[in-house]
Amino acid sequence: MTRRRVLLLAAAVLISGIATVTVGRDVGAGEQTLPARLSNQDFWKLIAELSEPAGFFQSDNLLSNEIQLQHVIPEPYIAALRPKIAFIVDVRRGNLQLHLMYKALFELSSDRAEFVSRLFCRPRPDGLGVKSSAQDIFNAYASVDSSEALFKDNLRQILSSLAPAGGHVLSPEDVAGIEFVYDAFCREGPAIQYWTTVGRSRIDAPTYAGLMSADDGKGESRSYLSSEATFTFVKSMHARNLIIPVVGNFAGPKAVRAVGAYLKERDAVVSAYYLSNVEQYLRRQGTWQSFCENVATLPLDETSTFIRSVRNPAYGFGVGLESMLGNMASEVKACATPSR
Repeated sequence: MTRRRVLLLAAAVLISGIATVTVGRDVGAGEQTLPARLSNQDFWKLIAELSEPAGFFQSDNLLSNEIQLQHVIPEPYIAALRPKIAFIVDVRRGNLQLHLMYKALFELSSDRAEFVSRLFCRPRPDGLGVKSSAQDIFNAYASVDSSEALFKDNLRQILSSLAPAGGHVLSPEDVAGIEFVYDAFCREGPAIQYWTTVGRSRIDAPTYAGLMSADDGKGESRSYLSSEATFTFVKSMHARNLIIPVVGNFAGPKAVRAVGAYLKERDAVVSAYYLSNVEQYLRRQGTWQSFCENVATLPLDETSTFIRSVRNPAYGFGVGLESMLGNMASEVKACATPSR
């Protein structure tokens, strides 16, 4: 029985290399299977159909502060890093706008060096090629200043890429949100941090350059900028509209369940769900039970795995989240009911 990978992402996954994520597999036994490509029309339609009204969170989360995340990738997730489809779920509409910016930049860029140039509005230095490491790339950009002209030109291309002739029309809210996010990346450069946009940048919080260059504890970098092959894979998924940002609360009435229904219709099985440390907020709000019931509606099997982050006081504040694994099916079995 063939199993095709599905990736459901929760929050800002691409920013750290995988970010917040739920992964799945397609059994492929039914009449419908996971698509190899979504049309532009289907991409925007799916966002609208799966999303809930936006909610609030205390920070913009323009990138992860979870540098330990790469340490769990070598264990059960090597295969899961090549999904057939990915859903990014976050309560803030700003996260959707962030990933739309990323989508456009991946599609506009021919390689990693051009992507970094566009992301941070900096002219491309000489000497970067397919064999350059992520560290080589960021070392080369360290002395390059941002360009207002590049910001304006790239922003125009981003918005044009997301709203092609005859396609989806971006709302004024989404245009403003994309401009806000892009301005932050261009203004701060590769030193941008998790707390940057709320005025709480800390020297112990990892930077974008640090996240992209970090290794997995065994000397290997697994970010999407670690090689041309990993970059090209993510670029291909974006080009085929298979990384889908969704506005939704983990404990909300619609988004997680709607993604689950979409996967079930296509005989898919969730292989991993990246939670970050969201559970602590759900418990604080008294909504963890609703989250658990939502997860129970997802198509799971004995290998479906939670990836979560737990505060470890041994690390500094900005890098104090340590990644841990859990079995999804067994964890939700005791607390969840199939429907409300």
